[in-house]
Amino acid sequence: MQLPWHNSSRVRFVVVGRVGMDLYADPPETRIDHAERYVAAVGGSAGNIAVALARQGIAAELVTCVSNDAIGRFCLAELFRYGVDTRHVSLIDDGYRTSLAITETVKQDCQTVFYRNRPADLALTEANIRDIDLSDVAALVVTGTAFAAEPSRSAVNVAMRRARAAGAHVILDIDYRSASWATYEEAAQICRDAALSADIVVGNDTEFGLLAGSQLLGTKFAEDLVKRGALFTIYKQGADGSITYTGETSFKTPIFPVAALKPTGAGDGFMAGLLAGLAQGEELKIAVRRGSATAALIVAGIGCAPASPDRATVMRLIESF
Repeated sequence: MQLPWHNSSRVRFVVVGRVGMDLYADPPETRIDHAERYVAAVGGSAGNIAVALARQGIAAELVTCVSNDAIGRFCLAELFRYGVDTRHVSLIDDGYRTSLAITETVKQDCQTVFYRNRPADLALTEANIRDIDLSDVAALVVTGTAFAAEPSRSAVNVAMRRARAAGAHVILDIDYRSASWATYEEAAQICRDAALSADIVVGNDTEFGLLAGSQLLGTKFAEDLVKRGALFTIYKQGADGSITYTGETSFKTPIFPVAALKPTGAGDGFMAGLLAGLAQGEELKIAVRRGSATAALIVAGIGCAPASPDRATVMRLIESF
């Protein structure tokens, strides 16, 4: 499958959603409650996707809000250091706080504690969207958590309409995080509506199960989205790899066997590797494989953004199998 932005002037990706600070228990394999110290990194699903895109040579712009304090400024500085365009990351006051995730680098039963008190990313408004130039954007990448509350929900819907009007594709990473939503039922309805409006939808078995009303029906829902007009969907199955559905066919893609240090960050890396491959002209099957390779390298490293590989590292892993 060739997408319209293959070999075109549309070279930018705009990513909408949360960014925050991650604190990793150190040394690796230490539980949170026994850590000697913590190592800080930029995180959050949208932030991680943007960083991973930039690491592979793709122009990535993040649209979100962070608190006007030291934590928010830390995130801005780290995004800039990784090469992410931050011109539409807004600093806000009024008691909003940038999200904080305290997590571990362990393979089994990895714990993450989230602090999302008045999360700044959900304060995104239509005013934050209005001035974004989408004329040369290949795709708007929306992470599902951005729909969890107003005013962000309405702002992201406006962004999707503007992107489509500008000729860009809309890509949804379902990104279901229960702590961000008032109810499971609300999350199911809102994310389902977003999926029906997207051109490309990526999620895991739990997330497609959310949209379908049952995890047993998740694969059928992913397949049906293509019949309703989506370009393709990708149903991620953890250690079992993924299934990609297109209008013509479906295919399975295995994971890359690596010595994983942790399970976190795989989904964000998968999305970035997939889009980087497509942006650089790869066929869909090859790009999905690149997504899998990126995910593997991130779970094999410490941190999410810090473990994001450059293109050469991804290619070396792919060529070794």
